[in-house]
Amino acid sequence: MQHLVLNGGAVGVVGRWCRVKRLSEEDKVEIWQRLERGESMRSIAQQLGSGSTAVRDYVAGCGGRRPVPDDWSPLRLSATEREEISRGLAAGESLRVIARRLGRAPSTVSREVNANGGRGRYRAKIAHDASRRRARRPKPAKLAQCRRLRDVVEDKLAKLWSPQQISGWLCETYPNDLEMRVSHETIYLSLYVQSRGALRRELTAALRSGRSARRPRRTKGGFGQGQLTNMVNISQRPAEANDRAVPGHWEGDLIFGKGMSCIGTLVERHSRYVMLLPLPDGHAAHLVRDRLAERILTLPAGLRRSLTWDQGKEMAQHVQFTIDTGVQVYFCDPKSPWQRGSNENTNGLLRQYLPRSTDLSALTQDDLDAIADSLNQRPRQTLGFKPPCQALAEAVATTP
Repeated sequence: MQHLVLNGGAVGVVGRWCRVKRLSEEDKVEIWQRLERGESMRSIAQQLGSGSTAVRDYVAGCGGRRPVPDDWSPLRLSATEREEISRGLAAGESLRVIARRLGRAPSTVSREVNANGGRGRYRAKIAHDASRRRARRPKPAKLAQCRRLRDVVEDKLAKLWSPQQISGWLCETYPNDLEMRVSHETIYLSLYVQSRGALRRELTAALRSGRSARRPRRTKGGFGQGQLTNMVNISQRPAEANDRAVPGHWEGDLIFGKGMSCIGTLVERHSRYVMLLPLPDGHAAHLVRDRLAERILTLPAGLRRSLTWDQGKEMAQHVQFTIDTGVQVYFCDPKSPWQRGSNENTNGLLRQYLPRSTDLSALTQDDLDAIADSLNQRPRQTLGFKPPCQALAEAVATTP
């Protein structure tokens, strides 16, 4: 059976025809409006009467970002206004008089004249053509033009650094070299919009999300974990823990993989230093208590001050844990993961190393230590782009 594809948009098979609607400009506007409301691409395609592949390809081609319209902004000077400026200069009028007649700020007219040859050489058509040329988009990407910068960015992406970490690290490492500066937004665009021709497409797999295009945020529903007894609420946590003034206050959680396998994660609030603990036999309360106590007791006394956890049943033996270690456990309010935000953020970073399809029960302590070491050496924006290992060492050295 012979397949046919026609330029007019009809796709089908000999003897059996199916019309696929082309996306009009109105359809494209509606796609972005619906995406911003959180609708799925499949739902949008059904509403538009188009194929979901066509919608997905269009959005991916834009890098998941609404294109900037190529309209001439009314804030810019028009060709007519530039003619008025030229005539005013030829008549010997001051820039303020010209600006008043145009209803523009004197500084606008002054910048326009100075940027295009000054009073003696200003020509309206030349100035207008130059303005349109400068405003043309897209411009050549900085990463496509600077091989040295592109090599560094690609190397850090391959090491699983985020675009924001790379941008901040470049500022710290090359403070006097403007060529070695790039914003995290430029890195994202160079990955998502391949027409910019800068970074390799496959490097999108190194991003935390692993996505090849941006997607709208969606609200996820929560579920209860049961009620623990003798809990101490996070509202009673000491002020030094709340303001991250001293090291030794930790946040903890479990992350799950294939077949409900899991590991424990601990993040120090002051430095964002990470420790991971294997749970090969499951996450029953006594197993979590024993493994957690064993790891906590390897720390110096000055780094064992408190632990904040959610209200998961794995912490049902928290009272015994406190007796064994001397570390008080504080519990977040229900459905309030933001109260242990450092740990939530770290769990997101860990998904770059441990996707949900990973059998976490097969990981040894050495495996997890290698992952934690990689995270602890990555620069963090919240630390002024210091790595957590450095921040913790400095904090311990200055804490009495």
